[in-house]
Amino acid sequence: MKAAPWLAAGALLAASPLTPAPGGPALRVTAQSQLDLARPQETVELAIASLSGLTAADLPRVRVREQASGHEVPAQAVDLDADGRFDQLVFQTDFGPRESKSFLLEVGEPRPPRKQDFRVYGRFVRERFDDFAWENDRIAHRMYGTALETWDAEPLTSSGVDVWCKRTRRLVVNDWYLTGDYHRDQGEGADLYSVGRSRGCGGSGVWQDGRLFTSRNFRASRVLANGPLRLIFELTYEPWDAGGFSVSEVKRITVDAGSNLHRFESAYRDYRREGPIDLNWAAGIKRPPAASVRAEREQGWLRTWEPLPGDNGHLGCGVVAGSPGALEVAEADGNQLVLGRSAPGTLARYYAGAGWDRSGDFPTVADWDRYLDDFARRLRSPLKVEVTPR
Repeated sequence: MKAAPWLAAGALLAASPLTPAPGGPALRVTAQSQLDLARPQETVELAIASLSGLTAADLPRVRVREQASGHEVPAQAVDLDADGRFDQLVFQTDFGPRESKSFLLEVGEPRPPRKQDFRVYGRFVRERFDDFAWENDRIAHRMYGTALETWDAEPLTSSGVDVWCKRTRRLVVNDWYLTGDYHRDQGEGADLYSVGRSRGCGGSGVWQDGRLFTSRNFRASRVLANGPLRLIFELTYEPWDAGGFSVSEVKRITVDAGSNLHRFESAYRDYRREGPIDLNWAAGIKRPPAASVRAEREQGWLRTWEPLPGDNGHLGCGVVAGSPGALEVAEADGNQLVLGRSAPGTLARYYAGAGWDRSGDFPTVADWDRYLDDFARRLRSPLKVEVTPR
């Protein structure tokens, strides 16, 4: 049976079966960076098929220790398709230029993560007209659900991506929704960005005959993984006209701790034929008149840098292509767009996110450009990972 697209996208490590380690399922993982740049908070992702001797039920109990120091590294078991079986193990570590590290994996007693261990979070926010909000320790976002379309005070139909600027590493979504006072920066950041009907900071649509066709607000959501290191959720969009045919979409977003960019994957289907579809798609960024725009076609990224209202600094938005090759760009409906194509049964994949100059991470537009360039290089050169018996 052919693997579902979500499983194929997540199973980045393809390793041959291994002989279980003597005395139990203990394994050694060696991960090597082949880039001459630092890779802070790099996510190491291991498919269950590569972890010989471990079962899906073992993954939540796996302890990961850096071999050189003996220090335990936070890890998370992930179920990619909500079937109740864990499909992968992820953990994070820092790599220096061309650095290689080894880790020991052992099964221990269950140990639920503590509240302070969580660096990602996301949820459906029914009390705020069906938002879906998410964040990590760097940035926060939200997308809009059904109830916002008919809100008496300020109805909005948009599948764009909103940004909440943060200058704190702590998780703030619940606290900000609790008070409802999140449009003023009171020391931790605020909702300072306006999406409207644009693509915002990473929204997508169908590209047909030089026009952009976008959906209404999402109709359903589900969370597949909610930390402490990785958040995965899906948003479902009802069929809409895409220039002569009807298309529906399930959008999956994967958020890792420590990253300002998140992975967006869309599975489009032809609604009338009830099957996958071969189509052109576009993902992009709102382009206000005062925004600075830069597209690095060979490096595979597009960004804006715009002043925020009320003397609140500048925000950078970025889209990085999910596959190598020269970037194709366009403009439509006040958006700067990256164009792509997905064959039947494959996913439209890209990375998008934002960085604020008052977060402490991106003081200037040059810092944002450098971040996007480094991210694209890391994407093109994944870690070389080997799993062996201990």
